[in-house]
Amino acid sequence: MVNKTEKHKIGITGQAGFVGSHLHTTLSLREDVELIPFERSFFEDMEALSQFVSNCDTVVHLAALNRHEDQNVIYKTNIKLVDELIKACENATVSPHIIFSSSSQESRDNLYGASKKEGKEKFMAWAGKSEGKFTSLTIPNVFGPFGRPDYNSVVATFCYKVANGETPTIINDGEVGLIYINDLIKVFIDTIFGEQEVAELGENSFGVDIAPNHFVKVSRILELLNKYKSDYLQNGIFPNLDDYFQKSLFNTFRCYISEDHYPVKYTEHTDPRGSFVEISRTETSGQFSYSTTVPGITRGNHFHTRKAERFAVIKGKARIQLRKIGTENVINYYLDGKEPAYVDMPIWYTHNITNIGDEELITLFWINEPYNPEDADTYFENVE
Repeated sequence: MVNKTEKHKIGITGQAGFVGSHLHTTLSLREDVELIPFERSFFEDMEALSQFVSNCDTVVHLAALNRHEDQNVIYKTNIKLVDELIKACENATVSPHIIFSSSSQESRDNLYGASKKEGKEKFMAWAGKSEGKFTSLTIPNVFGPFGRPDYNSVVATFCYKVANGETPTIINDGEVGLIYINDLIKVFIDTIFGEQEVAELGENSFGVDIAPNHFVKVSRILELLNKYKSDYLQNGIFPNLDDYFQKSLFNTFRCYISEDHYPVKYTEHTDPRGSFVEISRTETSGQFSYSTTVPGITRGNHFHTRKAERFAVIKGKARIQLRKIGTENVINYYLDGKEPAYVDMPIWYTHNITNIGDEELITLFWINEPYNPEDADTYFENVE
């Protein structure tokens, strides 16, 4: 078990990739972790790579090439990355716990799978002759926000195409086994901190075969995404988020919506009595609330990892800001209660709202989970 009184030093090769970025940002929320920065260039600089591994208690090795027109390039690249990492540990005379991202492809007859299988065997040999520890995580198909279309998964590809007005093509309508990125990251973190059940593979070597937690036909995925497009993207209706897979798929879909989609203006119905505006239609439960904000004051500066949230300005002038965690680009939206409008908050985007007018700002909020102080899923970080 990790000593809880000291910060555990963790480095992630491939920390800029799909899984790596999610692991990095999730670990950054923990006070018992010190993240050791990694740069891709380290693999071309043995001194830098050796310094990197010497600073780590745990190295999560995610760096790999998944796709290339030449399968031999994939194989050679992935084997080289393993060899360089082992060499760096030997040069620095250190034996960190190495956690390796393997794949269910390792049992199949292709060079990508061969690179994963042989990479695992090399790490096992290293662990057997050193005082290090090695754990291999065999990972199924992963989906979640910020995956690269045409690279990480069919879900990323379909989400991007549907959100951007393209029509995906189903080549093989088979059932796919999937794991949501948040669930995969939990396995990684439990493995780091010795809380994951593992199987012994050899001396100082262990393995985890991670099972998919969703089995879905490709056509069903596309059916749901097309529903999100018609109901949510075109009409602002939140889908049923009580089903875990659908909530995960919806949060994935939302990250591919163009930032130009917001703010979305409401339809205001006016008669001699005044006006009426429908704020939100949902197929799910949630919590409605409102706030008043005096001029010059900012609310928020926090983000969520699973919640869907809507800010609706009905009176006054507001600036809503969003920034994806781990990036510097700030998105600004300007709303005026004279033309009521809303902006929805994607997960992993820190956000705030500022009264930029001269009168009281009134904002209505909807979020799909009632606030629970024991599990708030609210993390504070300034947008700017």
